[in-house]
Amino acid sequence: MDYQKIINIAVIAHVDAGKSTLVNAFLKQSHVFKDNEKVVDCIMDSNALERERGITIYSKNCSVQYKDYKINIVDTPGHADFSSEVERIIKTVDTVILLVDSAEGPMPQTRFVLQKSLEIGLRPILLINKMDKPDARANEVIDEVYDLFLELNATDDQLDFPILYGVARDGVVRYDWEKDTNNDIVPLFETILQHTQSYPDLTAEPVQMQVCALAYDDYIGRLGIGRIYKGTLKGAADYEVCNADGRTRHGKTNQLFVYKGLSRINVPEAQCGEIVMISGIPDIMIGDTLCPAGQPDPLPQIKIEEPTLSMNFMVNDSPFAGKTGKYVTSRNIRERLEKELEVNVGLKVEETDSTDTFKVSGRGELHLTILLEQMRREGYEVAVSRPEVILKKVDGVTCEPVEEVVIDVPTEYSGTVISALNKRKGLLNDMEDVGTYTRITYSVPTRGLIGYRSEFINSTHGEGTMVQRLAGYEPWKGDIPQRENGALISTETGSAMTYALWNIQERGQLFIGAQTPVYEGMIIGVSAKNMDMTVNPIKNKHMTAVRSTGNDEAMKLVPPRVLTLESAIEFINDDELVEITPTDIRIRKKYLSAIDRRRHMRELGKLDQEEAD
Repeated sequence: MDYQKIINIAVIAHVDAGKSTLVNAFLKQSHVFKDNEKVVDCIMDSNALERERGITIYSKNCSVQYKDYKINIVDTPGHADFSSEVERIIKTVDTVILLVDSAEGPMPQTRFVLQKSLEIGLRPILLINKMDKPDARANEVIDEVYDLFLELNATDDQLDFPILYGVARDGVVRYDWEKDTNNDIVPLFETILQHTQSYPDLTAEPVQMQVCALAYDDYIGRLGIGRIYKGTLKGAADYEVCNADGRTRHGKTNQLFVYKGLSRINVPEAQCGEIVMISGIPDIMIGDTLCPAGQPDPLPQIKIEEPTLSMNFMVNDSPFAGKTGKYVTSRNIRERLEKELEVNVGLKVEETDSTDTFKVSGRGELHLTILLEQMRREGYEVAVSRPEVILKKVDGVTCEPVEEVVIDVPTEYSGTVISALNKRKGLLNDMEDVGTYTRITYSVPTRGLIGYRSEFINSTHGEGTMVQRLAGYEPWKGDIPQRENGALISTETGSAMTYALWNIQERGQLFIGAQTPVYEGMIIGVSAKNMDMTVNPIKNKHMTAVRSTGNDEAMKLVPPRVLTLESAIEFINDDELVEITPTDIRIRKKYLSAIDRRRHMRELGKLDQEEAD
C-alpha cells in the first residue's frame, strides 16, 4: 500500500468549552457530509445520555482529509469523572488542541488534560474559543495559560505554542481575531500541518500496535482500539499478544477497521501511525500490544488512575420490586456489570459478603450515576447505597481523596458558600473578583462534597457554577456532618391522598404528589427539623352525614420536589437507599418497619444515646 501522511490530534478542554462543536466544524468544512444532509449539533455525542446532558462521556474517533494528509481526530470528555478516557487516548496522538474559553480561562479539568499531554512530550496548539462573548478577555486568558504551562513544568518547546482565536459554533478560526476576516477553520488546519510532523514511515519494521480503548459490538464481539506504532497491521492474521504481566499469548485478528469521516471502514491492512479498531481477540485488554508471531516487543503499560468513590449496588427488595423492571435478579445485575467492565476501564466491581450486593467503584459520583442511568433505561431495577470514599494507606497514615474545587458565584453569595465549605473541612486556597462574580478555589475532601451540589444551587439561587477535579490524597480530615434535616417516612402502604399530604406539607418539603403509590419505610419528603418523622400519607377525610353551611377549605398542595438520580443519591444518609426502576426513583430506609429500625439502632448502640439526648 502507498504510504499516507497521517497526523492524529485530540481536542482537550474543560467541560462545555466547545470540543464537540469544534469537531463538528472540522467535519463540515472537510465535506464529510452531503450538501443536502441535515447535521445535528455535537454529532460526535451520539449516545442518548450525552445528547440530553450536553456532555461528552466517551472519547470517540473520526477523520478528515486536508490536502494530502489524513487527520484522525479524537473528541475527549471534559468531566474529571471520565478522565480515564483522556489518559489512555492521549498516548495515540501527535498533538493536542487545547481549547480555552475566552471568558472563563483555564479551569481545573484543563489543568489535568494538559498535564497528561505535557508529560508525554506533546506540543499543544492553543485555541481561544468563544471570542464572540461580550466578556471575552483573551489577553488575560493567554497569560493564565502561560502560567499554567510553567506550573506544569513545560519545556521551552512546549511553551512556544501557536495561539489561534475562534468561535467553534460558527466554524471560524483566525490568526488575529480583529484583523482577519476569514469565515472558516483553514488557519487551524494550516497550523496543525506546520506545527506537527506527520507520523514517520516505519512500515518496514515489525508490526507493533497497542490497545488503548475497548468497544463492544453485538455481532462481532469485543473490539480493541489503538494506534499502530510500527509496521503494517493486517486483518485475518496471527499475532503475539503481550499483556501487563509480561506474558504472551497467541491471537488472530478477524476484521480490521479504520475511520473515514464518522464511519468505520473495513480494510485488509493499515499502516503505522493509523488509529485502528480490531476484532477477533475475545480477551483483548487495555495496554495489550500486538506483535509478530514469535517476536514479542511490548510497549510500556498504560497506567489507569485508581477509583476514588464506591457504592453498593444491590437487588431491589422493596414492596414494589419487579413491577416495572425487566432485569431484577442478582444474576442480571452481575452480568450487566461484567459487560460494563468490558469497555469501562475506570470502573471496578467487587463481590461482597452478600450474594445480592456488589461493591462498584468509580472515578466520581457522575461516573457511577451515568452507569445507573444507562442500566435504568435498559430495564434494570437496582437499589444503591450512599457513596463512600476509598481510603489509602500512605506511609502508614490513613489518607482520603481531596478535590480542588473552583466556584464562580455572585459576590453577595460568596460568604454562604465559604461558610458551607468550611463546615465540610474545606481549605480556602484562592479568592479573586471576576467582574460581578467572585472566583473561589478550595481544597475539599471528596466525602465533604457528596450531597453539597443541591445545597450549593439553592444557596446561590442557581447562579453559581462549581467544577472539581481530584487533587490527590491527604490525611483523614475527621468527621464531616451529614444532612442536617431528617426525613418524612411513610408508615403505610397505598396511594397518597391530598388530604393527608396537605397536612404533612407543613412539616417539610414533599417528594411526591397525590395518588403516588407509597409503601411503609419509603421516604416521601424532607423534614423541616433535624430528626426523622413518621407520617401517614394515605389517610383520607372521613365522610360523615354532618354538613357545614360554609364550604370546605380548598386543599392546595405545594408542587413536590422532583427527584433526579443525582439529587436522590446526594440526599441519602448511611441508613437509606435509592430505589431505581425504569419508571421511578424512590428513596427508602434500609429497614422498612419502625420496629426493624429501632432494633438495628439498638444493635449499633445508638438508641440509648438518642433517647438520652
